[in-house]
Amino acid sequence: MQSSSYQKVSGFLMAISSAIFWGISGTCAQFLFQSKGVDPAWLVTWRMLLAGTLLVLFSIAREKKAAVAIWKTPKNAGKLLLFGILGMVAVQYTYFYSISLSNAATATILQYIGPVFVLAFYALKTKTWPVLGEYLALIFALAGTFLLVTHGSTESLVISDQALFWGLLSALALAFYTIQPVGLLRSFSPAAITGWGMLVGGIVLSIWTQPWSFSGTWDGETWLAFGYIVIFGTVLAFYFFLTSVSKIGATFASLLCSVEPLAATLTAVLWLGVSFSGYDWAGTILILSTVALLTLSKEKAKK
Repeated sequence: MQSSSYQKVSGFLMAISSAIFWGISGTCAQFLFQSKGVDPAWLVTWRMLLAGTLLVLFSIAREKKAAVAIWKTPKNAGKLLLFGILGMVAVQYTYFYSISLSNAATATILQYIGPVFVLAFYALKTKTWPVLGEYLALIFALAGTFLLVTHGSTESLVISDQALFWGLLSALALAFYTIQPVGLLRSFSPAAITGWGMLVGGIVLSIWTQPWSFSGTWDGETWLAFGYIVIFGTVLAFYFFLTSVSKIGATFASLLCSVEPLAATLTAVLWLGVSFSGYDWAGTILILSTVALLTLSKEKAKK
């Protein structure tokens, strides 16, 4: 009994920690872009190369031959390459570029519209109408986005057209990133798939970004923010989330990860002085409500 309670408490803490790590990493990225002149594509490349290498090594140490078995079948290898190039690169780059155009809070919240696109995809694929909770999630997502980007005005946006475009693109990328590797996840571990996907994406992106040419101003603050993004915001965040799923289940862990936009918002407001109005908070709450509604609807459908 005590062991079960310990598992739940540790799983809860790990899920919350992973969400906070992810949220703060977005604010660190904003700091690097706006205060240190670091290029978003350059940062994404190094994040994927370093974090991908660490995750692959971790996977090999833990799973041995199973960690590299994915490359033995051409079909699986092709799916992994597609995931790394169109999934991992797309979701990372669009998110970080969206941050550079607006701020970590807005970019993170806009990306959380992604589950609505996942819902739409499966509704079309299975030719089934959404249930009530899913309709409510769609309404909340639209209303939340409207408040976040217009502050209730129908005449102008409070963020640039580009920031809105890349924010919604990051949500679409997140949907593809969620859907595309489902088949692989039935046969291989999430650590191996994510690690290899990051490493492949980082290598491909290197051709364009030339990561050996450092961009921006590099001092102690820059290295601290960069190190946080790679270690805490990627490797540890991913490891903690996977471990929490094994302890408390995917549904509860996913709900707890809704803390990520709140962590990004609070750190952006308190650390970088980002202005966040009542309209922004209302939009945030509505968009995060979609995650809860969709997750609970999915769990109800399973039962």
